[in-house]
Amino acid sequence: MSVYSGMKAASPAANTICDLRSDTVTRPDAAMLRAIAGAEVGDDVYGEDPDVNRLQAETAELLGKEAGLFLPSGTQSNLVAVLSHCGRGDEVILGGAYHVYLHEAAGASVLGGVALCPVPVGPSGGVAPGDVTGAIKPDDPHHPVSRLLSLENTVNGQAVPLADMRAATEAARTAGLSVHLDGARFFNAVTALGCAPADLAGLVDTVSVCLSKGLGAPVGSVLVGPADLIARGLRLRKMLGGGMRQAGILAAAGRHALTHNRAGLAEDHTRAARLAKALGDLGVGQVSHATNMVFFTPAADGHADLRAALAAQGIVIGGQSPAIRMVLHRDVDDAALDRAIAAFRAHYGG
Repeated sequence: MSVYSGMKAASPAANTICDLRSDTVTRPDAAMLRAIAGAEVGDDVYGEDPDVNRLQAETAELLGKEAGLFLPSGTQSNLVAVLSHCGRGDEVILGGAYHVYLHEAAGASVLGGVALCPVPVGPSGGVAPGDVTGAIKPDDPHHPVSRLLSLENTVNGQAVPLADMRAATEAARTAGLSVHLDGARFFNAVTALGCAPADLAGLVDTVSVCLSKGLGAPVGSVLVGPADLIARGLRLRKMLGGGMRQAGILAAAGRHALTHNRAGLAEDHTRAARLAKALGDLGVGQVSHATNMVFFTPAADGHADLRAALAAQGIVIGGQSPAIRMVLHRDVDDAALDRAIAAFRAHYGG
């Protein structure tokens, strides 16, 4: 079952203490709300919103790219990236477990006429260079034109090592392909890998960075890359309905998140490890974790009872099965995690 399945059914009640469904549920804290209130705004469709312009430039500089583009969502950011790299009849090679392939409604194919060619995803979350090379089509009118390799980091919480990323991108570039990175949790990957943002971003041509997951902003992603490609992306953003007006109130939240909230991602990773250990010690199901995510597989008939018991204690989890994904984020502090662990122990008699 998809990691998104069952999330609506498990919506939180008013007494929610700890919401573990996703890091997308974070809400702006007082400091971010002050940044929003103080935003300097203008009409961004005219290119006149100062905070949007600053966000775009600052994100590009942080990742070592020429230019940036603020978009309403990560899905639109990835779609704009693919359509900026590819024309109708071109092909994207990507991991079969990646978000662009599984969870973005095949937008590149439906709206852009771009073929999606999935390849296996290895244990590290990366794709093997041999699989990339093997998927690239010959110059033959019977086939689409292989134009882009689309990668992801993190993948189900796993931070793909730089060496694996580099091997895949080198295989693509040897064949003349460009490379895009879906960096929905880009800074979780950077935190886990212990590298600079530009070290990871430097392996690829374009990166989509989400601001509304672990970084805690309410809305938005930034696509960064070469200036000419980002200019093409601006036209596509308009075409896809992503042009916003006084968007500085959103951009100010994103700027605050990039400046103040990146350091807290390490705490989310530590809390995920603590939750995984507590569940593992109970011995009531399979447990794994990576960065800020924990995957717990209880007994096959135990999901509904578990969700109900936790909800009664103010703990909300997703409705996935067999493995339940739980995500730690800045709105889950140590006290909330303690309550969640206590609720699991009470349910299982641990």
